[in-house]
Amino acid sequence: MVSQRIMGKAAFAHIEDGSGRIQIYLKRDVLGERVYDELFKKLVDLGDFIEVTGPMFATRTGEVSCEARALHFLSKTLNPLPDKWHGLKDVETRTRQRYVDLLANPEVREVFVKRARIVSAIRRYLDSNGFLEVETPVLQPIYGGAAARPFTTHHNQLDQELFLRISFELYLKRLIVGGYERVYEIGRDFRNEGISFKHNPEFTQLEFYEAYTDYNGMMRRVEEMICAVAEELNGQLKLTYDGNEIDLTPPWKRITMRDAICDATGIDYTLYSDATSLMQAIRARGLRYEPKASRGKLIDGLFGDYVEPTLIQPTFIMDYPIDISPLAKKKADDPTTVERFEYFIAGMEMGNAFTELNDPIDQRARFVELNAAMAGEDENVHPLDEDFLHALSFGMPPTGGFGTGIDRLTMLFADRQTIREVILFPHLRSLD
Repeated sequence: MVSQRIMGKAAFAHIEDGSGRIQIYLKRDVLGERVYDELFKKLVDLGDFIEVTGPMFATRTGEVSCEARALHFLSKTLNPLPDKWHGLKDVETRTRQRYVDLLANPEVREVFVKRARIVSAIRRYLDSNGFLEVETPVLQPIYGGAAARPFTTHHNQLDQELFLRISFELYLKRLIVGGYERVYEIGRDFRNEGISFKHNPEFTQLEFYEAYTDYNGMMRRVEEMICAVAEELNGQLKLTYDGNEIDLTPPWKRITMRDAICDATGIDYTLYSDATSLMQAIRARGLRYEPKASRGKLIDGLFGDYVEPTLIQPTFIMDYPIDISPLAKKKADDPTTVERFEYFIAGMEMGNAFTELNDPIDQRARFVELNAAMAGEDENVHPLDEDFLHALSFGMPPTGGFGTGIDRLTMLFADRQTIREVILFPHLRSLD
């Protein structure tokens, strides 16, 4: 019961469930003194669950109502519902007590209905295009596929340290080696790093891999998939996010990382072969940078500070420096650059893709070089996975790979500005 108005020997109330809300009309001379006075007036409170039986009618104002001929008590609430007019507004309380947030705010319930529809639409698109959904290990003896610090745990029976996965990538590529040509997984990743408006330690990720294509084919695939989701959710390719109208109509803008940074800052990072010279160029222009950062991190910082916030309309940023892309294939005409893209919408990085590196010798050399360069400096350094390298040695066809966060897609389609609003139970700092 969500509202109640008692007028002596008669009363109006509203009850609701997942199918909607309806008014009920209760009369003492119909229900009897015990049910009306002792049960309804004295014991039933807002938030209690009741069952009402009776004929339907329309009030003088046209509201469809039920005249209660019988009333049964089902379940009692011990806490009052949030105020009907003001609802539950405190952000901290809403997040910590999501069950109350969902109960008090129908628009919040709709966000998570939309999230489920996004996942269903993605599955329908991939299934209808010949992709096979698979499951890969969450507990892994070696973590990899991304630059992130893992959560660690211990398997008592095996006396073995294990890691919660930070990516599906290396296992899904093992399946491409094994003869599957199109695979995908939707599941949880875990990264033991910062929390922000767009980061949560555990999050839902989609990754798919397709043989006999490259990052150009992945761009077309991503455009097609995101548009299919938009059409299914909204019936159109335009949406509004944070006051900006966004048009998903293909083709999306494509620009190299080099050109994007150069246009925004005036710095052509290809002219600076090491971190020291690049840092001097950044400092000379009065731009922000991280002291003691590697060349790759300096480039990534320039992009994150001066380019990413400007990418409101759908944009593919292409051709990343090899320094920050150890799993992508080099461009044939430029060994310092790899065939990688990220796609951006509403000023957020939404996903990442490569033409996958399928040369085991080159892959090993890059792992070794990266580990040596980052030793003692970066706790997110990519570990050497000998089994993955062994798998590559059996041969992997030319392959495109892609990953995107379901949480950020939900933020986009539900017009929510923080990741906490699209995760039912986000991780929060302890109150102790």
